[in-house]
Amino acid sequence: MTVIIGGGLAGISAALHLRGRYRLLERSQRLGGLARTEERDGYYFDHTGHWLHLRDDYFKKLADELMGDELAEVARIARVYSQGVLTRYPYQANLHGLPAETIHECLVGLFNARAEQTRGDAPRNFEEYIHHYFGAGIAKHFMVPYNHKLWGVHPREITSAWCSRFVPLPDVEQIIAGAVGAGPAELGYNIHFRYPKQGGIETFAKALISRLDDRCVSTGCSVERIDPVKRTVEAGGETLPYHALIATAPLPALVKMLADPPEEITAAAARLRATSVRYLNVGTKALPASDYHWVYVPEPHLPVYRVGIFSNAMPSMAPAGCASLYVELSDRTPISDQQALVKDALQSLVEIKAISRVDDVVFADLREIDPAYVIFDDGYEAALETIHRYLTQARIYATGRYGAWIYNSMEDSLRMGKETAELVDALPVEENR
Repeated sequence: MTVIIGGGLAGISAALHLRGRYRLLERSQRLGGLARTEERDGYYFDHTGHWLHLRDDYFKKLADELMGDELAEVARIARVYSQGVLTRYPYQANLHGLPAETIHECLVGLFNARAEQTRGDAPRNFEEYIHHYFGAGIAKHFMVPYNHKLWGVHPREITSAWCSRFVPLPDVEQIIAGAVGAGPAELGYNIHFRYPKQGGIETFAKALISRLDDRCVSTGCSVERIDPVKRTVEAGGETLPYHALIATAPLPALVKMLADPPEEITAAAARLRATSVRYLNVGTKALPASDYHWVYVPEPHLPVYRVGIFSNAMPSMAPAGCASLYVELSDRTPISDQQALVKDALQSLVEIKAISRVDDVVFADLREIDPAYVIFDDGYEAALETIHRYLTQARIYATGRYGAWIYNSMEDSLRMGKETAELVDALPVEENR
């Protein structure tokens, strides 16, 4: 039997694609992980932005089979709020509208960076990557301050290993066109996304779950101990033998579940870093002040770094004439005054033109995701390789965003679950337990 730990998208996908027997263990009362939706008084909120970007034909077909016309195709409307103005996303290809001196600084920095590329060494960290490809101006006005707020650490502490797909790299011609108002078509991996017409992203998760065998799923079931030698899992008062274990729990937490792990594994897990995300679920009694689906906020004086308006992308996410928003906060320090924190955040929503007045807010509920973003520091690769090598020898396959300890999309998690299931199904029969 295959035991699956964690009922997020990767775990669900693994269960969905396994040919052999399985048992899925989820500590929460319902499956879905971060692809769940919270409802309050007719307002719906995902765990911040969970827009479904499907590129793989297999998962496009699966989504169509599961949801049909109930999954809408949405053209992205994304903005950047900087220096008092809203510009198109990505910043580096849409400088038009910014103060003239800022545009000049960004273009000069870009040309200088491109001239130095052939002479300079390869970037050693994300800050150097930014300067290497975008120059000092774009680094100063957007890339460095925004990513500092997003990751919770300075970009010089992060490698550039994560960003090849997620940071658009327009060419010089596109950047110049964007600076003079003749900008290119939308750029980036998330130009379009799919989203359920009703009920938030959990509607999609529930459609996947509907194909699972209820008899093989245990919710409200925490794993207490994994014995990689005996290949057993202790959970919910049971001891479950496994021939393979698919784990989607956060990798450091998974290591803590192991019985007597080697010291080098414990040490490697201790080197893995991640940052949390605090955010607000905000419901308003009025329509939003802008039409964007989400906005990036690099401004250091504002306590938010990204704000999304669910109801702009899908009106059913809020009552008629109202709006539902997620507001991601950059401060990760202990909260000394929650009321002041919320007040400052709501005031910033007026400045970035998300809402018209603070008085329009009906409620603002504070939430947290921990861990949220894996930090790709200098020790990341070696620690990860050490842990995965040990786990694989014990037929433990850590996968998904937090099991693999990576930065990815929902589709990536679905794909990783499927691929891990195929790997497990291919294990030699004589070695199965």
